[in-house]
Amino acid sequence: MTIPADHRTGDPTGLHRVLDDRAVLPQAAERLDARADLWPDEVRVRVERLNLDAASFRQLERKHTKYGETSGDAVRAEVLDIVATRGKMQNPVTGSGGMLVGTVEEVGPESPLGLAVGDRVATLVSLTLTPLVIEDGLSSWDGRSEQVPADGYAILFGRSIAAVLPDDLDPALSLSVMDVCGAPALTARVVREWSRLRSTGEAAVVAVIGGGGKSGSLSLAAARDAGCRRAIGVVPTEAEAELLRDSGLADAVVVADARDPIALRDAVTAAGGPADVTVVCVDVPGCEGGAILATAEGGTVIFFSMATSFSAAALGAEGLAADVQMLVGNGYVPGHAAYAMELLRADAGVRGLFERRL
Repeated sequence: MTIPADHRTGDPTGLHRVLDDRAVLPQAAERLDARADLWPDEVRVRVERLNLDAASFRQLERKHTKYGETSGDAVRAEVLDIVATRGKMQNPVTGSGGMLVGTVEEVGPESPLGLAVGDRVATLVSLTLTPLVIEDGLSSWDGRSEQVPADGYAILFGRSIAAVLPDDLDPALSLSVMDVCGAPALTARVVREWSRLRSTGEAAVVAVIGGGGKSGSLSLAAARDAGCRRAIGVVPTEAEAELLRDSGLADAVVVADARDPIALRDAVTAAGGPADVTVVCVDVPGCEGGAILATAEGGTVIFFSMATSFSAAALGAEGLAADVQMLVGNGYVPGHAAYAMELLRADAGVRGLFERRL
């Protein structure tokens, strides 16, 4: 059912769904109106699977782990409580959410998204601003992975983004890629721009912290696709290093604790740095100082982790007298989903790492 436009004023940003007493955007809201009835420019999606963002899932996992054993039931119960309380999936500790896959079941007559009933889609906007209702109690999820089988519905606004899933890929694989598709697109843009601005035409040295993860492996592939001079992957363990070396995505792979600024700087430098472009893709706090130290003067640091403290990054760069540009990866670059899928299809190393995670 669609709510007539003259019954209540809608807004393409979803302001009409905010239930807070103050005027805030849906992402900043404490609670959203998640009723199934649509405003004219909205779309309702029947949810098939959620993909919790890495920082959020790790926080929930750590919270509900005792004596080395994680209680999947407790993780599941907390996710259900968050959604029921807030009308959306937004971890109150990390502030982050994730994304979803589902099938379009109704389209408002004024929706600008170009979707049709029956389209199987992945949302490219965060669950932190997406009205969401879970109807099956997450009964098919064991609470032990980021990908969450679910039945329920979600609402997309006029300014939301969604991509129709490709027919040639497993939906779980597509969801895993689309969850981080902003990272490779922005990485490629920055690497190309860095080289363009150099009068010598020299290509960039790129270091990706968390290079063995989803966003990290795609960012390494994007850096190489953009013509970087050298790609350095930084991982926390030798086991991850072996997997990344086998993938062939990096010219050099180093093991370092990204929370140890000196160790990270020295590892990147020894591998051919300092980096002209450093991409931070790890989901743990405390990596800001090391990323700054690992970056050359006049270089760029891209922070893609939701665990980043942007005040720590700004004050850290000031305290180190570091002349670096720092960018917040906001998850959206025009064409980002299609580009990430191209990288997945073209690079066996990326695809292998993603399929291992599934």
